[in-house]
Parts: sequence; C-alpha cells; structure tokens
Amino acid sequence: MTRSVYVTGIDRGDGRQVVELGVMELLTRQVDRVGVFRPLVHDRPDRLYELLRARYRLSQDPATVYGLDYHEASALLAERGTDELVSVLVDRFHAVTRDYDVVLVLGTDFAHTQLPDELALNARLANEFGASVIPVVGGRGQTAESVRAETRNAFRAYDTLGCDVLAMITNRVAREDRDLIAERLASRLPVPCYVVPDEPALSAPTVSQVSQALGARIVLGDDSGLARDALGFVFGGAMLPNFLAALTPGCMVLTPGDRADLLIGTLAAHSAGTPPIAGVVLTLDEVPGDEVLTLAERLAPGTPVLSVPGLSFPTAEQLFSLEGKLNAATPRKAETALGLFERYVDTTDLLGRVSAPSNDRVTPMMFEHQLLEQARSSLRRVVLPEGTEERVLHAAEVLLRRGVCELTLLGPAEQIRKKAADLGIDLGDCQLIDPATSELRDGFAEKYAALRAHRGVTVELAYDVVSDVNYFGTLMVQEGLADGMVSGSVHSTAATIRPAFEIIKTKPDTAIVSSVFFMCLADRVLVYGDCAVNPDPDAEQLADIAVQSAATAARFGVEPRIAMLSYSTGTSGSGADVDKVREATELVRARRPDLKIEGPIQYDAAVEPTVAATKLPESEVAGQATVLIFPDLNTGNNTYKAVQRSAGAIAVGPVLQGLRKPVNDLSRGALVQDIVNTVAITAIQAQSSDQKAPQQ
Repeated sequence: MTRSVYVTGIDRGDGRQVVELGVMELLTRQVDRVGVFRPLVHDRPDRLYELLRARYRLSQDPATVYGLDYHEASALLAERGTDELVSVLVDRFHAVTRDYDVVLVLGTDFAHTQLPDELALNARLANEFGASVIPVVGGRGQTAESVRAETRNAFRAYDTLGCDVLAMITNRVAREDRDLIAERLASRLPVPCYVVPDEPALSAPTVSQVSQALGARIVLGDDSGLARDALGFVFGGAMLPNFLAALTPGCMVLTPGDRADLLIGTLAAHSAGTPPIAGVVLTLDEVPGDEVLTLAERLAPGTPVLSVPGLSFPTAEQLFSLEGKLNAATPRKAETALGLFERYVDTTDLLGRVSAPSNDRVTPMMFEHQLLEQARSSLRRVVLPEGTEERVLHAAEVLLRRGVCELTLLGPAEQIRKKAADLGIDLGDCQLIDPATSELRDGFAEKYAALRAHRGVTVELAYDVVSDVNYFGTLMVQEGLADGMVSGSVHSTAATIRPAFEIIKTKPDTAIVSSVFFMCLADRVLVYGDCAVNPDPDAEQLADIAVQSAATAARFGVEPRIAMLSYSTGTSGSGADVDKVREATELVRARRPDLKIEGPIQYDAAVEPTVAATKLPESEVAGQATVLIFPDLNTGNNTYKAVQRSAGAIAVGPVLQGLRKPVNDLSRGALVQDIVNTVAITAIQAQSSDQKAPQQ
C-alpha cells in the first residue's frame, strides 16, 4: 500500500478539507491503523485533526500529529535554511509511520504563513516523505477556462518537482460549469481529475460559529439550532412587509434589538416555512421583553436568537469575512462534505490508486532515513579511529543521540574529552580507547606479527605498527571487539584499507575487494562500482565486482538491475575494452543466472528509457538500471564526481565490499552527514554477522 498520501494545494481558499476528509474515509475503509501528520500548523489543537479523531476514533497521540507551528518553522528557516527545516519535519513524519499502516498528510494552508514558495515546500516534503500527492485547486469565482488552466498548471508544477501525483481535484467550481470543466480536463491530464462543485453549506458558518466570532450572548435556541448553517445574511431595517420579501432559505437575520416586529415576523415566516431561517442576531445590546421572547420561542422552538453589543454595520463587516470550517463540532458539515466527495469523485478508482504499490522513487533524505532505521534495528559497534577529528565528534554525537549504533573512538582519551567539551558535544557512554596505552596493544602486536610473519614482521615491529589507529581499529574488528570500522576523514584511502587487506582479508568466495558509491539523485538511488579501488579490472574481476555490487544494492533496498557499462551498446562495437565487458557480462550470467544484467551498454541507454527503447527495446535492464558497473577506475571515479557535482547528487561511499568484516573509507572532504551515513552503512553490513561485538 502507498505509505502516505499528501493532500496539498496551490493557494488558500481551496476547501481541501473536503478532500482530506474524503481520503481519510477511503483509507479507514482499508486499514485499521491510519495516522495523520500536519507538517505545519497555526493553532493546536488543529480543528481538522480533532474532527478526524472524533469521527474515526483515532488513538494517535496529538503531540505526534504536528511537525512545527509556523512561527517555529519561520525561525528555523531563517536561521538554518530549508534543508534543516525539511530534515526536522521528515524525522517527525517518520516517527508517525512507525506506528501506522498508512499516513494522511495535511499540507500547508497558504494562509499568512510568510514562507517563500510554499508550493515547492509542499512538493519537497511530499517527495521526502515518499508520499503520493493529491493537489487540490480552488475554483470559486473563476471562469471555466481559468479553472481548467489553473488545474493544468498545478499538475505541471507538482509533476515537474518530481511528485507522484495520484489525481487532481478541482474544488468549489460553479455548479453550472462543473460538467464542462470535467469534460475538458479529462483529455488534458495524464491522471484523473475529479471536479467538485461549490457547496454553499460547507463554506457557510454555523450559527454556533457566528456566535463565537461575534462574542454573542445566546438569548434563545438549542444545540440543534446552533448547528444550523448560516447560508447568507439579511439585514433588517425596512418595514416588515418589505423585509419579509428579502428573506432567503437558511439566512441569518441581522436587525437592531429594538425591532421586535422584525424578530416576530421573521420567526413567524420561519414557522410557516416561507422561508426557514438559520437564526437572528440582535444588535445594539437590545433585547425585547419577556413577553416578546416567550412568543418568539413558541413560534420557532429551538431557533437561535443572539444578542451582540455592537452596531449593525460593524457587526455586518465581521460576518462578511466569516467562513465556515469543518471541525469536530460540525458533524453535519462532515456528512455533507463526504456526500459531496463521494458523488463527484470516483472513489473506487481513487482507492485503487491509493492502494497501488508505491513506485521506487527514493530521495537522498529518504535513503538516509532508511539507513538509520535499518542500523537501529539491531545495534552494532563501530570503531572510529579518528577520535580527535571535529567532524567525527559531531557525527558521533548524532549517531549516539539517534541510537544508530554503539561507538568506540580511538585516540588519547583526555584529548578527545577536552575536544568534545570545547565543541559542546555530549559523547554519553561512548567508549574511548588510546591505542598507545591500551592493555590490548600487547595482544594485538602478537596477533599482527603472526599474520605477517611471512613478511618478516616481528612482535617488536608489530608493537609499533598496532599503535597506529587504523591498524588498532582493524584488529578490534578482526578480534570481534567491534563489528566494523570507518576511517579516512584525515587519512588517505591507502592508510584506511591497507590494514583490512592485511588483517581481515577477503571473503572465501570473493576474488577481490571492490567498492561502490550510493548515488542519491533527486528521485532515485543508483549504485556505482567500482569507483575507488581497482584501476583496471580484467573480465573475471569485473564480473566479481558486478556480483558484489548487486548484493550490496539488495542489502540496502535497491533492486539490482545491472548495467555493464562501455562506450558501445549491444553488438554495435568491438575492441579489447568492449570485449572485456562482454565477457564479464557472460561470466555473471553463468555464475548468477538469477540476476538481471545487460552489457555492454552505454550509460544513456542504461538509465534513460527513451534511449533504451531505441537501442535495446527488448531489454529488462536498459532504461531502468540501478547498478552501474564501470570498466575501469578512471571512468568510474570521474563519472561519479561529475554526477555528484553537476547533478547535485549525494554520493555515499566508497562502501567496500568483499572483505570478511566491514571496513569503510571516508573522503577527506567528508561532511558530518557523510560520516553518519557511512557509519550507518557499516553497521548494516555488520548485521549479517551472527554475533555482536561485546562491550569493553
């Protein structure tokens, strides 16, 4: 099932509460556990959530429903930027998804928010949440042609921003234009467009809402009367015969409190049904005597009569701007809204779309969230040799606070503590070990000397070698005192991975150690290999890299569809370089016939469906490859950096594969989030082990 449905708009006044209520009705028909999330809220409790909670008996903790209020969001946006705002909201959204089968997201309301480009923010949030989108376009007061254009523009806007648009809903259109608009939009959009006419009863305030807005005193009336919709306002000043002619069904009469004749005449007309009214507002703080009120109550039992202290004109000004809202106190409006929704929306079709499996779009933030969640599912210990590095300390704090893994930092303990204190970082129960003074050093020296005896390494020499933080950390992993290691923020790749080659070594079924980068594009994650380790692999090694990369991709939720890259596609080219790729492809097919693989293939044919349709129309990989294997390090390294810098992709890695236990390298330019991601990946790689490293 779609994990979440995001109902949003393009401007205020679209009446999307009808859609939100209708979608909630559909979701609760399918699953028991439906959560609600409103990223930004003006007031708490939110009136629509209170309606949903009352109507559908939601047990969700109200504190989890809201992301931030608009003041908090504006302050965060000003201080730390859009990415930080989105990150906070994504975290709070995912806290809801853990407890519910599906989540209904209520988009921002475009009302006095002071947020720049609010449409783009909604689109970004929907993408980061992995939510399918239902945009709502308001058509009140617009011509049929302008509504049609607005709806098409809204679809283009959300589609261009990468959203998975389930359907468009055009709401509040003139009833006489409804069929024409629906007909014209049906042939102009690639998704269904449901057109809902304006329903005055939904935008009309109830008498109770009028009373609250005016601060009125209730003179007469019961709960049933207060729940009536005020469909219009008639202002009394004329003589009674003329005034009665002005009454309209469902109107609310506004008249000076000393006009008892208009009060009695109006209620008598209501009693006769010519026409029925919503109620009466008496101004000037004047109320007729008891005899008149008794007669009024007998004429129209339950009909509300309100009294306000103000003059008629200022009171009228307040009423003109008043609009009814769906909330828990308006159950009748809720029924009206659902009836309207079910009449004009093909609920069977929409329910099928909502229930369809979500596509494989994955944003960088979604991928990062999946990494952290997966790492948290079974905690592992990761050793970080560069314990005095500022970025590593900041990353350690994030990892510990979010419970991603257990950590060991290497380096002089007092120096690490002082550096952390200077940075205001709380390392909690993080384990600190100084290789130079650790009691483990002697034992590690003996083990390393035994491993490298064939190279003439003595215990005395090994004693010096293992004081190096990377060798010490690698030996901790080898001896089961840590589950994985991440280094490289201040060390070279060679300094990081050479100890792993010497101590941990490769898996029995693996020919070489290789690497992949997870390339997080705007709407998907691709796996690139090998871009960091092997300069010029032969066909056998290239096949091994492909199999390893496919396994790594699957381990992290990316369905492997392998493209063996070359400057030639299919049989269109020849030469040693192409032949190597062709041979490697056949080796993979022979070794792993279950894997989807294509090669040789050019990059554009691998990832672009339109190119693939021309060059390899029958391929199940072309145009939708997820694992891209480069023929050599020169091509791979340059390509990943070009995509990273030119396309704004986030490159997570290199992730080493083929070792018996996980050790991963960082770029020396790694950011704090890069370190967090790489540590999470390392912890996940370690989860395949049967045993967890013990606490020292």
